[in-house]
Amino acid sequence: MALYDRYLAARTRWSDADLPKNIALVITERDLLEPGAYATLEKFFRWAFESDAERVMVYVSVLDAAAVPTLQSTLSEIDAPHDIAIRVPNDDERVDTSIQISIGLGGKSEFANAVQRVARSVEQGTVSSDEIDETHIEQELVFPTAPDLVIKTGAERLSDFMIWQSVYSELYFTDINWRDFRKRDYLRAVRDFQERQRRYGT
Repeated sequence: MALYDRYLAARTRWSDADLPKNIALVITERDLLEPGAYATLEKFFRWAFESDAERVMVYVSVLDAAAVPTLQSTLSEIDAPHDIAIRVPNDDERVDTSIQISIGLGGKSEFANAVQRVARSVEQGTVSSDEIDETHIEQELVFPTAPDLVIKTGAERLSDFMIWQSVYSELYFTDINWRDFRKRDYLRAVRDFQERQRRYGT
């Protein structure tokens, strides 16, 4: 099996197509309750940066808000190749690290908060309403980076995450559950990305 993984890795390297530089992963709170889930996340980070990724963003959708502190504490202790910034609801500080994790911080609330901050700038006279464009909104988002590739495990349904930033992202859905996600599954997502013709909404 390791030989097949090396074969897939070589195909991504030898391809003339670009590798995804900014990768987003969408998983659920329930995924992280499975045995080995955090170890898989640590490996996912290594696979991504071995494949020349520059930034990895993880969104953990949460059904029970009471679970957020526990998830935040556990995720902060995982062994990762770069510093991790973790954001939770009501924490809208901008993030600029190589690994960004959002726990239950939805894209709708992130966008609404960004609009409110722009509105305050108008009230304070630092910008006029006629000057507001996409850049002003993007500058106020918690997660400013647009992912090239979004990977969603378990089902073909996106959660409320990065609704502004992912508008031109390539979406990759796999029915593989997070507990069973392997390096070959990651490499298959990368190969699928390389085989697409990105149109950026055109």
